[in-house]
Amino acid sequence: MITAIKLNGIVIDVTHKKIKNIHLSVYPNGQVKLSAPLHMNQETLRSFLISKLDWIKQKQSKFQSKQRETPRDCINRENHYVWGRRYLLTVIEHDAPPKIVLGHSELLLYIRAESSQDYKQTVIDEWLRQELKKALPPLLEKWQPIMGVQVKKFFIQKMKTRWGSCNYTQGNVRFNSELAKKPPECLEYVVVHELAHLLEPSHNARFHSLMSQFMPNWKLIKVELNRLPIADFKIPIS
Repeated sequence: MITAIKLNGIVIDVTHKKIKNIHLSVYPNGQVKLSAPLHMNQETLRSFLISKLDWIKQKQSKFQSKQRETPRDCINRENHYVWGRRYLLTVIEHDAPPKIVLGHSELLLYIRAESSQDYKQTVIDEWLRQELKKALPPLLEKWQPIMGVQVKKFFIQKMKTRWGSCNYTQGNVRFNSELAKKPPECLEYVVVHELAHLLEPSHNARFHSLMSQFMPNWKLIKVELNRLPIADFKIPIS
């Protein structure tokens, strides 16, 4: 069941679910969503939201000022980012299956002449996903023994709401394919962040302590990740 609560001109979408705790999210487009346990009534939720009103406004203000990554047209001389470095796209027409070659300062896209802009972007997105797929195993092999955890499976997908996620009950982690555009240290931070959730599911004091124990400079890297442009499909950063 989805309802709405309005506070100071802010509309919060409320969804009741079979969960134990309240989850509040603010999205880059300004939208606010609240997931609440089935038994929790409107007055309790309203009181909770009033206590979080300043935090909601701060998040909305932060996202409004956040630099956006402009939509890509997949044309020659367009900027594309791989592991934090800027490359100029060069589209090369050829009558064969598409491929991408990363040069010193160019991203070479070999593709059929009749290919649409959407298809070109799909090819680039899949290539980025494969780059991330190659980069993750060494990082997992490095950090799993250090942190004393074991990932059963990892997945890569283009996610709209987060850089990574962890299902601690199943031991699975997911990573956003957009991380292949960011500096390598940002990916490593997200890896440690998600592995830490295998030890502590919530973002409480223990979780922060674990992050500081395993990666003392994690807050600085998080700031850097938050500073970087967000993709056009809008990834809220928690």
